[in-house]
Amino acid sequence: MFNISSTAMKILITGYSGFIGSYLLKRLNQTEHKLVMVDLTNGTDIFDWQQVKHFEGFDVIIHLANLSFVLASYEQPKRFYETNYLSTLNMLELCRLNQAKMIYFSSYMYGHPQYQPIDENHPIQAYNPYSQTKVICESLCEGYNRDFKVPITIFRQFNIYGKGQNPDFLIPSIIQQARNGKIVIKDDRPKRDYIHVEDIVGAIVTAVESDSNATTMKKYLEPSLTIHDLAAKMKMPAHQLSKVINKEFRCNFFEFINKYRIEDFKQRAFSTDY
Repeated sequence: MFNISSTAMKILITGYSGFIGSYLLKRLNQTEHKLVMVDLTNGTDIFDWQQVKHFEGFDVIIHLANLSFVLASYEQPKRFYETNYLSTLNMLELCRLNQAKMIYFSSYMYGHPQYQPIDENHPIQAYNPYSQTKVICESLCEGYNRDFKVPITIFRQFNIYGKGQNPDFLIPSIIQQARNGKIVIKDDRPKRDYIHVEDIVGAIVTAVESDSNATTMKKYLEPSLTIHDLAAKMKMPAHQLSKVINKEFRCNFFEFINKYRIEDFKQRAFSTDY
């Protein structure tokens, strides 16, 4: 019988030293939950069952660890498939043995959208080796939920941003280029929905503390944005938008989107005359 409570729990976290994990660790350290950190940085390879089978007595696993850079998945497909599949399988088996809940971090896996906005019912279509590993791992999660009643919460998050992100991702790359005085973007046509890492962390904590065995969570985001989209949304010219950001946040637009949420801008922009 799986019993998940909102009281203090023992939580095993994989990949805690990564971008999302570091924010999550900071948030959970403010709670009464007992944390068990598992990562290559502390000498534990979750790919190897012999190294993880001794973990016991926990209530929840938050599985963040995985190989995730899309370009690398083309260069090293075998490594991606083995690592992401076996690490997820091992964590699911630990959940089964310990009657624990699994929170799994998946990814965008819808290919070219058939309709928008995309919801959880949109057909799945892997479009690179990395996303294919996530499709396989989600299938594992579904199997353990169906056959062994392991409670599962899956996050299909994408376009997360925030301070400390890998410089190879889009927003950090643009910021660095701006600092160097020249921005080069291969294709400026795509629009993306962004979510701040702190908002993702808040959703994870909610999932951890939920006492439901069939948790459905939805995060409604701001529409896809460029700086001109944002200016139009605020009914404000782009040059005026930049003025607000420079004055209220003392940074440029690219630094602003790396540190703040759109809601922060709304609160300040509409409380002052410009």
